[in-house]
Amino acid sequence: MRVWLGAVCLFLVAGSQAFGESRNQREHGAEVFVASGCRHCHTINNVGGHKGPDLSGVGRVLSKDKIREQILNGGDQMPPFMDDLEAAEVNDLVAFLRSCREKPKKQTSTPAPHLEKNALH
Repeated sequence: MRVWLGAVCLFLVAGSQAFGESRNQREHGAEVFVASGCRHCHTINNVGGHKGPDLSGVGRVLSKDKIREQILNGGDQMPPFMDDLEAAEVNDLVAFLRSCREKPKKQTSTPAPHLEKNALH
């Protein structure tokens, strides 16, 4: 019984530590988003530019791998950031963007082609 109780406690401590690290990672990712100039082109929760797509719900539609690929390689009008960001910054930025899960608002008109939900540019 003691072994089982110890294992459960260890699991809970490890889980809470991972959640805390994840929160710190997302917070740092938000800082990277601003410091790297992402906000000049992209909007999140009505804050930012409109040259690129609104990323308020990007975490609902793109996987970590797709977000990472777009950040590193760029595409369409977005420049690549492979040479500008450290690996840890990319990881934190991906964690932040994956946490952006706002549900899309109902649209009354057809979205512009550059705002397709599968495009991150």
